[in-house]
Amino acid sequence: MKAVVQRVSSASVTVESEIVGAIDGGLMVLLGVTHDDTLEQVEWLAKKLVELRVFADVDGKMNLSIKDTAGAFLVVSQFTLYGSCRKGRRPSYAKAAGPEHAEPLYEAFCTALSEYGFQVATGQFGAMMDVALVNDGPVTLVVETP
Repeated sequence: MKAVVQRVSSASVTVESEIVGAIDGGLMVLLGVTHDDTLEQVEWLAKKLVELRVFADVDGKMNLSIKDTAGAFLVVSQFTLYGSCRKGRRPSYAKAAGPEHAEPLYEAFCTALSEYGFQVATGQFGAMMDVALVNDGPVTLVVETP
């Protein structure tokens, strides 16, 4: 499981001209699932993101987690995170899990975050989505499960 995590002051997802998920501030998570990902990895990733210290304290140092800032999550499924551009000119998505495996894990991940007490907005799994965000500083991380 792989996540691209961005600290945002706002973010939203639009499907067919309708906003389906939005947050005012927190973390936007693009979530990719591969074939052998499990519920244990879902739990690991959710805990990691809840505890990740990427928000600034009063001295401007990244010492605070989302728990400390009362932020929210916006989670968007992103199979292209497992795209490979090593060969040819068209990416291969062979490492990305199909929807029958990926969607339940995506939903479990969103549920795991909400069970920590956070607002969790989402995109729409499998839909063509327009994602808009305002970065809160240049904070973008790639987090992969062990």
